[in-house]
Amino acid sequence: MKKNRISKNWLIRKHKDQFFRQSKIQGYRSRSAFKLIEMNQKFKFINQNTCLLDLGSSPGGWAQVAAKKITKGKILAIDIKPMKSLNNVNFLKRDLLDTEIYEEIYAYFNKKIDVVVSDMAANTSGNKNLDSYKTGELCLRGMDIAQKILHRDGVFLSKLFMGSIFIEIHEKANKYFKKVVKYKPLSSRKESREIYIYCEGISKSFKFSKV
Repeated sequence: MKKNRISKNWLIRKHKDQFFRQSKIQGYRSRSAFKLIEMNQKFKFINQNTCLLDLGSSPGGWAQVAAKKITKGKILAIDIKPMKSLNNVNFLKRDLLDTEIYEEIYAYFNKKIDVVVSDMAANTSGNKNLDSYKTGELCLRGMDIAQKILHRDGVFLSKLFMGSIFIEIHEKANKYFKKVVKYKPLSSRKESREIYIYCEGISKSFKFSKV
């Protein structure tokens, strides 16, 4: 009974959420689309020529936002879950733990790229600390992929949850990138520990890995 009551309250809050309502009105597949819109307005890292990799892309909200901006570049979306097709977006159903993923990414773009974004989150278990840690591991995995595929002025943007793994993420980000900024979008729920880490420019002291 308690579980059903919690689920009902969550659904009520969801339908009262202005960003959830707007996502339906504007045809976005998820409310998280507004997070990427806001962060691009702040950091200005997506333009018509951008080559962008979207990690953990399903259901496609971020890919939709990117596709509206990118008209002359390329977009590759990857997720272990299926995603309905989008115009001007190529989708790969792959596990990011697959060691061959780098070759597939590079084969699509055939060059170093501009932006890697990740809105990945671990499946919820009910244990917030465990979920935070697992989502942090996904962020670190995305950062490793970004380090291999981004050009020197490239951008990596990823979701994470504040918790014990944050220190490791922050240290690694500062090792890899020149600029590292923590940011919580207005469209992120206030009660959530969710934040985003914006990383720009591969550090000169860091040696590139080859794809």
